[in-house]
Amino acid sequence: MLVTSLLRRSAASTPSVFGRAFSNSCARHSDALFMHRDTEYNNPKIPFAFTGDNMKRAEEIISRYPPQYKKAAVIPLLDIGQRQNKGWTSISVMNYVAKLLEMAPMRVYEVATFYTMFNREPIGENFVQVCTTTPCMLRGSTEILNTVCSQLGGITPGATTNDGKFTVIEVECQGACSNAPMMVVNDDFYEDLTPATTKKVLEAFAKGQKPKPGPQSGRKTSENSAGLTSLTSKPYGPGEFCTPEFS
Repeated sequence: MLVTSLLRRSAASTPSVFGRAFSNSCARHSDALFMHRDTEYNNPKIPFAFTGDNMKRAEEIISRYPPQYKKAAVIPLLDIGQRQNKGWTSISVMNYVAKLLEMAPMRVYEVATFYTMFNREPIGENFVQVCTTTPCMLRGSTEILNTVCSQLGGITPGATTNDGKFTVIEVECQGACSNAPMMVVNDDFYEDLTPATTKKVLEAFAKGQKPKPGPQSGRKTSENSAGLTSLTSKPYGPGEFCTPEFS
């Protein structure tokens, strides 16, 4: 008790050398904040509506769900809207989908800001996503990302080329780890990349061509680069090695 009392007196009489600091930072516009701010190119006054073909597709998707659960179609409908809107999901697209599905707009905003597949800013004609997660990094994704940026005029990840043909971003795992390093261009995977093959792919897109997706090393899908090492014998035929009653 005596020790405790002395410590309390000492603490009360000794000024604290540790102060609680308060600071603030300047406001910065950032889509990382998941906030919308009206701009000339992205505001609710800009009209948006599905084309006839897209409306038919949307209605078919909605019909897959019971009427009381049609809001479950929000993700595929946002995808349709984004594709129609040149690759990005504007506030007008979100509001239109909300009205079509009879949802509160905020519920649609929550979906569009949660999933990184929805781009909330305009992108280029070709959307290049370079994976830099661990498997790709170990296989040289840093060099691939640098090659992409250099080939497109020295832009940085997150930027769009001056001609509007390419937007480049750095992304997390795309699920093609066995074919690392890789990148996604629009809807297609380009795998087993080297700086040389990366340049070749980008040059083709720059000319308006579409190079063959998949491994750029010549191998088929994800087959072992050393060749077939299992299942090398003739597969069993029907009834082989079965007991008589099953042969």
